[in-house]
Amino acid sequence: MSEGGAAGWRALPAELAADELAVWCPAIRPPVAVTGATGFIGGHLVAALLDGGIRPRLLARDPARLSDRARAGGEVVTGGLDDAGALAELVAGCGTVVHLAGVVRAPSAARFDRANRGGTENLVAALAAGAATARLVHVSSLAAAGPSADPAGSAPEDEPHPISAYGRSKLAGEAAARAHPGPWVVVRPPAVYGPRDIDVLHFFRMAARGLVTIPAGERRVSVAFVADVVRAILAAAAGRADGRLLHLGEPAPLTVAELVRALAASGGVRARVVPVPAAVVRLLGLGGDALHALGMRRVAMTSDKARELLARHWSARSASSLAALGLPGFVPLRDGAAATWAWYRRHGWV
Repeated sequence: MSEGGAAGWRALPAELAADELAVWCPAIRPPVAVTGATGFIGGHLVAALLDGGIRPRLLARDPARLSDRARAGGEVVTGGLDDAGALAELVAGCGTVVHLAGVVRAPSAARFDRANRGGTENLVAALAAGAATARLVHVSSLAAAGPSADPAGSAPEDEPHPISAYGRSKLAGEAAARAHPGPWVVVRPPAVYGPRDIDVLHFFRMAARGLVTIPAGERRVSVAFVADVVRAILAAAAGRADGRLLHLGEPAPLTVAELVRALAASGGVRARVVPVPAAVVRLLGLGGDALHALGMRRVAMTSDKARELLARHWSARSASSLAALGLPGFVPLRDGAAATWAWYRRHGWV
């Protein structure tokens, strides 16, 4: 099997199985704290921890945003990464901390930096004071590595060169996490999709309408189904790869057009792929900047995001990382996309 290829990997189910949780969860040192539990990946992780018999300690600025099950089954600490008291309460005596919280949309580089670097530094300071030997699993982003000149993707050991304010802030957050005095693992997911996601949702909606616009030019991308990201986090939390920086995602990157066609086919729809000139993408980013300035912070397209969309290639070499975590395979795109279509349709999102 070559690095970047899919040969030799098993197709894993779109939902974590009880036997998987029975391997990882007993090996995770309690108490287990989670930041970002109200987010997309965080919600799936908390559900997996509860299914595995772990009662996690959850940091939430607004506990009402947690699922009913998370509130009932977890121990909720109210506050954010800028609240020293809440962080001290969160990590006190912890054996494991999974750091997912961060900002993916912001009106300025300073706001990204304050949340993604500063927030991680605050968490690591709280760990040094109250749980110096806890294992820290820091969930970063492929944006911290930056785009790859090689279509096969960048390797974890390659020199990072982030091109966006978001990516630079995530790279700085990685440096903060690696300063933790106890064991640590940093994982970089690529674009993550799955049930309850709101970012990749717009591609599903465009496919459902029969026309998907993408930036002009051939680009290869890596993707990861959310259950696979949770698998990686649990394996890292169980001590599979201490002191490692790891890339996640399917080992075989696809072109964006291939990805869209596979996504549409998994939903039983036909979609025409229409390339959009780079100038139009940049203009849409400027429009998003203006909307952010007006307080519409949920707008996904900004100049920062436009720079990422126009870069080549957002692909990652992940085979060695998956092997280090002891993961035997991944959820194939056709299966992950089908499960996502089913959830979106069941909840009226598409």
